[in-house]
Amino acid sequence: MVTQQAEPAGPAEEAPVIEAPVIEARGLTKRYRGGQLAVDGLDLTVPDGSVFGFLGPNGSGKTTTIRMLLGLVQPTSGTAGLFGRPMPQAARAMLPHVGALIEGPAQYGFLSGRDNLVRYDATDPTADPRTRSARVDAALERVGLAAASAKKAKAYSLGMKQRLGIAAALLRPRRLLVLDEPTNGLDPQGMREIRALVRELAAEGSTVFLSSHLLDEIEQVCTHAAVMAQGRLIVQGPVAELSAGTRGRLAVTTPDPADAARVLREHGVTGIEAGAGRVTGDLPAGAGEAEPVDPADLNAALVRAGVRVRAFGVERGTLEDAFVALTGEGFDVAG
Repeated sequence: MVTQQAEPAGPAEEAPVIEAPVIEARGLTKRYRGGQLAVDGLDLTVPDGSVFGFLGPNGSGKTTTIRMLLGLVQPTSGTAGLFGRPMPQAARAMLPHVGALIEGPAQYGFLSGRDNLVRYDATDPTADPRTRSARVDAALERVGLAAASAKKAKAYSLGMKQRLGIAAALLRPRRLLVLDEPTNGLDPQGMREIRALVRELAAEGSTVFLSSHLLDEIEQVCTHAAVMAQGRLIVQGPVAELSAGTRGRLAVTTPDPADAARVLREHGVTGIEAGAGRVTGDLPAGAGEAEPVDPADLNAALVRAGVRVRAFGVERGTLEDAFVALTGEGFDVAG
C-alpha cells in the first residue's frame, strides 16, 4: 500500500484551481529491461470531479501506469501530469493532494489498525498532530473498522486490510484518490459499502481514479472509464457512451427455448445462447443497403411458429459487450 506524503522540505502548495484535467498522459510508455513492454503509448485524460474507472484484465499494465502517473516509476518515454503540472518533476508539490492505495495494503502486523493509521499520519509533515486522533477515528469509522481498530493488523482478513489501506488514503481531504483494486478480498456486502463510499467521496468534491478488473464494479460506480488490454489503451470516455456504442442482446423468455433458438437462427440471429426458459442472441444487422432487422418482426416470427413468448426485448449494451466488440476477447467479469 502506498499512501502519498509530502517530503519535509516545506508546506505543500495549494492544489491549483485550473481547467486542466486532474490526470493527463501523452504517449506514456514503459519498457522494462529485457524488452518487456508493459505500457505502450498511452494517452489518458481524467476529468476533474469524475469517478474514473481504469479497466483491464490482470497484467494489462494498469498498476504500472498508475505508478508512472504518480511519479513512482520513470517512464521510458511520454509525459504524465497531475493538476496540470508535469510528473515526476512536480511530485513534491502535488502528491500531498493525492491519496493512493496501490497494489494492496502493506501494514505493520504487530500494530493495531488504529496505531497503523497513527503512524501513517505522523509521517505527513503537513498534518496537524493536535487533530491526529480525531482524523484517525473518522477514517476508521468511514471504512467500517471502528469496532476492530484495536485488533492487530496481522489478524485482519484480506478485506479488512483493504479497508485499512483505504482509511490511510482518507486521513486527510484529498483532491485526487487513486484506488488500485480497492474491493479485492471483500465479500459482496463489503464491495457494496466501498462503492457507496466512492460515490460519497466524489459527491464531496474528490476525483476518484479507480483501477479494477471487474467490469460490473466499474459500470456501477464510475462516470468515465478507460479500457486497457495488453499494455495499450483501447478506448476511453463516459461510461454511458461506451456502453451505448454496442448493440444490445436480444432476450426472449419462453418455455420453448429450443424452438425459439431455431426460429431466431433462421431469421439471422447469431451468437445464440439457450438455457432453461431463456434465449439470447445478437440481432442481425442489415447487409449493404438493407435495413437492420426489426425486433418486432422477430417476435412475430416466433408467434407464427407457435413459440410461447412470455417476454421479449433488447437488453442494453454493457461494458463487457463494448470490450468484446473492441478486442474480440472475453473478460474476467467475476474476478
